[in-house]
This record gives sequence, structure tokens and C-alpha cells, in this order.
Amino acid sequence: MTRRALLSVSDKSGLVPFAEGLVGLGYELVASGGTARTLREAGLAVIDVAEVTGSPEILGGRVKTLHPGIHGGILARPTEADLAELASHGIGAIDVVVCNLYPFRETVAQPGVTEAEAIEQIDIGGVALLRAAAKSFARVSVVCDPDDYDAVLAGLSDDGALDLGARRRLALAAFRHTAAYDAAIQAWLAGHVEPGEALPSTLHLVATRVQSLRYGENAHQHGALYRLDGAPEAFEQVGGDKALSYNNLADLEAAWAMAAEFDRPAVAIIKHLNPSGLAVADDLVTAYQRAFDCDTVSAFGGILAANGEVDAAFVEALGSLFLEVLAAPAFTAEALELLARKKRNCRVMRWTGACAAPALAVRETHGGLLVQTPAPRGVSHEGWTVVTKRAPTAAEAHDLAFAEIAGKHVKSNAIVLVKGEATVGVGAGQMNRVDSVRIAAWRAGDRAAGSVLASDAFFPFADGVEAAAAAGATAIVQPGGSIRDAEVIEAADRLGLAMVFTGVRHFRH
Repeated sequence: MTRRALLSVSDKSGLVPFAEGLVGLGYELVASGGTARTLREAGLAVIDVAEVTGSPEILGGRVKTLHPGIHGGILARPTEADLAELASHGIGAIDVVVCNLYPFRETVAQPGVTEAEAIEQIDIGGVALLRAAAKSFARVSVVCDPDDYDAVLAGLSDDGALDLGARRRLALAAFRHTAAYDAAIQAWLAGHVEPGEALPSTLHLVATRVQSLRYGENAHQHGALYRLDGAPEAFEQVGGDKALSYNNLADLEAAWAMAAEFDRPAVAIIKHLNPSGLAVADDLVTAYQRAFDCDTVSAFGGILAANGEVDAAFVEALGSLFLEVLAAPAFTAEALELLARKKRNCRVMRWTGACAAPALAVRETHGGLLVQTPAPRGVSHEGWTVVTKRAPTAAEAHDLAFAEIAGKHVKSNAIVLVKGEATVGVGAGQMNRVDSVRIAAWRAGDRAAGSVLASDAFFPFADGVEAAAAAGATAIVQPGGSIRDAEVIEAADRLGLAMVFTGVRHFRH
């Protein structure tokens, strides 16, 4: 019995060799439109879809394969009754369906695309073909990814059929393909229908596993990296022998988010999602040295992100410091050579610049998701209000602005001490704010004298301000909003501190 394959693809890569392989296995080819032209130009015999259906393509190609002559041949079950019914209507069974969809995501990603242009890239017939063939995996092999062509040809048995397990896997791939496609369409349309809404009324997240990890946060947990469908790669590994771990990837995101806050040369060193040091300077080497000085102990085994090109001088400045990951937007050839020679265990990651900032921050809960818009880059000083008798000096105000940005990236309760646009002490993740102040002061030691302090949320009591003053801090930036603000302000005035309220909290749980 002659077997029949239907081919209708937008992405024609690998199409001709695959079709030639099918013909070699005894398949008869049925194809539509541009797919048929491509196959004929390659010298292959092709039956037009219109010949099978007895109906021409209409509406400029919008309707080609939506016909019982096609879908009956796909949806027929491998039973005597179904096959007899097909024969009574003169419909031939279709055993293989090769289909991928119009480039909707690629089209809407282009600047200046009109609504009419986008709508024409919403595939109808292709989705119907894939769903019908995937539903019929008991008999039909559906192929939507050109990367599967070789494996499909290799797996075809002598009688032209893949084994059931392979057909199930291909069906799963097809349903995932159509699900991702529909998710992209609804996301685009929601942007037109709900443009004023910060969060969509319905959330569709489609992501593909791109890397299996050795484990999750701990060895007894499974871990993997998924990439949202259609999203480009954010980082490219350009050095280091080992793959990134779950914790490395989480810390890399945190480190890059911090370094990317600044236009001036900036370096962030991260341990367990918190900065052990952050600094900006006129050059990256100086920024690194000042970030490292904040906590020379915790920097060991950290993740370092620099927001400019890393050169040989920067690598030399790292000295013997062991880093798990070094990330930057660019590396000189000399820097990569030095890193390969001197820091073989360090994973070197280049920021590609191709990936937009996350549109949503998502966290799973029992039976649902917590979703919020992410914190915007930088901070606004428009809402700053001096609430103490003494206003910050120009130098203090400069450091306070830096300190507020640094505090955004520290786990709550968060306190940072800053001097000369560099952190000198960080207190993170404590259950009460005064302990965070004490930890930051302890880490800073003598460097706390003359520093400024940023708090991610208000001081509920005056004790935090008193601890800051005792450590040597001279100015504070905080949101304000406590019922004891008056007591906190009075303490700052009594101790000679300048204090600014921003009105904006920066909790990071």
C-alpha cells in the first residue's frame, strides 16, 4: 500500500532532503503552495492539495487544507470502519504530516509592523493540521521541527511507520508548538486590547528546557534552566570548563541586575543573591578594587558582574581571587587568554544584549502564581524630602543616591553603608532592621565613619538610627511612613544626622 505524506511548511530548512528521504521509503508527497513549488524545483513529484480536495486555494491562500479530503485522511483511526469510510468517499489516508507555522513571533518583533501584517501571520490551517495529526498519533507521525527530520527518517521502519513511542513524542512536540504559538498571539493581542493594564488578565507562560542542571539549590533537588519561548540567549559562556549550576545562574541574574543599574563603570560581587560589594568609579579596575574591599572574605567564590569591557588589566587586578562566574558585556582577547590560563575554574559569561529586561516577576505558590511588575532601573529623586534640620551635603547626597540603588538589591530587611560611591557595609535578610544596621556597621568597621546609610523600608523605631550614628554614619535615606517617624526624625536631629525620605520602599524578599 502506498503511504502518503502531507507537507505544508513555512520554515523550509532541510525540507528537500527530508522529502527525498520519504520518497525513497515509498511515500507519495502531497503539498500546498510554496512547499509544493520548492519540492518541484528540486525535481520531486508532488500532488497538489487542490488535486486531493477538488477545491482551489481561495482567499489569497487563507484556505488551502481545511477540507475533509485532507482532515479525513489525517483523523481516520486505524480501524476497518474508519478506513472503509475513507474509501467510500474516495479519500486517501495520510500517514505523515510535516508542518510548521507562519513566523508570527518574528513578525511582531519587527519595529513598525502593522496590525494587518501581524494578523496575516496568524496561521489557521497549519495549526489545524498539527492538532489533527497529533491527535491521531496512534496512526500518524507529525513533524513540526526541522531538527527532527533526520531522526524521523532513521526511525521509520521497513513498512514506513514510526514506533508508537516516537509518534507520541512527536505529538507532544506538535501540541507544545501550537500552544506556544497561541500564547504568542494572545500576548500580542492583549497588548492592543489591554494596553493600560500593568498586569494581564490571563497569564500564559511557555518555556522550553534548554539545560538540565546537575541539581537544584541542593544535591537532593532536581534543577533545569528554561527559556521563555522566543526569548534570545541573555548570556553566552565564553570561558571556563564547567557548566553553570542552579545557584550560579540565580546569582548571575542578581549580579548583572545590580551592575546594569549604572551608566558609569560599575562592579557588583554577589554571594547568595546579596552583594558582598558594589562600587562605581571612573574605570572598572578601581570599581572592582572598591567593591572587593567592602568584604574581602565573602568575595571568595562569588559571582562578579562588570558593566563594561573586561581587559587584561582588570583580570590582573583580580589577582588570586577565586570567582565562580565573571560576567561582562565584552572581553578583550588578552583578557580571555589570561582568564583561561589563570582562572580555569571560573565561568566567563558575556552579556549578549539581545534579551530585554523581564516584563514580569513571577513566583509560584500553592495552586497559583504571585506576579508583579519588576522594580524599574535606577531611582527617582523627585520625591525626596529632607526631614531633618540638617540637609545632606552635596557629597552625602551623591552617596545617598548610590546607596538607595544598592539597597534595592539587598534582601530585606536591607541596610547598606556607602562611602565614595562604594558599599562599605551590608546588612541583609534580618528579621529586624536594627540587627541589619548592626551587621552592616560590624562589616564596615572603621570605614563606617563618615558613611551614609540606605534602608529599604522605614525605621519602625529610633534604635536603628541610633545604631547608625554610633557606627559613624552621617546621613540616611529611607522611605519614611512609620507611625514613629517623628521619633526617628527627632533622634536624627539629636545626633546631628541628615535624613531624607523618598516615599518609595524597596523590599526584596
